[in-house]
Amino acid sequence: MNCFKEGEYILIRYGEKKFLRKLLPKYSLNIKKQVLKFDEVIDKPEGIKIGNFEIYRPTLEDIILLGFERKTQIIYPKDAFYIAFKLDLNKEKKVLEFGTGSGALCAVLANLAGEIWTYEAVQEFFKTAQKNFKKFGLKGNVKFHNLDFSKANVPENFFDAAFVDVREPYPHLEKVHKALKEGGVVGFLLPTANQVIKLLESLEKFFGNVEIVEILQRQYKTVAERFRPEDQMVAHTAYLVFGRKLISS
Repeated sequence: MNCFKEGEYILIRYGEKKFLRKLLPKYSLNIKKQVLKFDEVIDKPEGIKIGNFEIYRPTLEDIILLGFERKTQIIYPKDAFYIAFKLDLNKEKKVLEFGTGSGALCAVLANLAGEIWTYEAVQEFFKTAQKNFKKFGLKGNVKFHNLDFSKANVPENFFDAAFVDVREPYPHLEKVHKALKEGGVVGFLLPTANQVIKLLESLEKFFGNVEIVEILQRQYKTVAERFRPEDQMVAHTAYLVFGRKLISS
């Protein structure tokens, strides 16, 4: 039986609310005069219900949304997991990322790929990403660099995929192109339409098979008596642009 151990993080569900907490003795969660004592959870199996509290192990999505410290706007899981799918990741592949931010996308990529090289120019963001990874014991297959990508010495024909999350990716296209293996996949995240248009004008020389997608996510209430959409939804967060490395004949 896979039981909860002292010191690990747990996901607590109470009604429609979720909480991420570290399982420490003598701590508790109090909601509407109901109390969940953490001593009662230690050594209990995953999925146990105590009173009106449900207790689970958090997924990576739970950790990112409920636990990650944010110094920047994160890439939401609705986008991050699709990005990982489009980059066609597996444990044999190496990924280049720049614009680490708080490390949300990096955590998803690291969970699926073999090796990640990620670059962040802003020291505060760089430290936050490292802190998030350490706090939750995330994958150790990430090489963090506190460096502007334009100044980075990256090997050529080395990476299977790359993802770019910076305000102006246009000056970096040739360098990313050289860093990718033949046919390598590249992705970009851009919040505004005018940024996408400018990127399209710059991509043709380096990347083909270009696709653009916008992902909307609509959650629904899980109460049978009033099943309906949630009052708020995560609509537009960014445009996702994907392409493949081209080689001139």
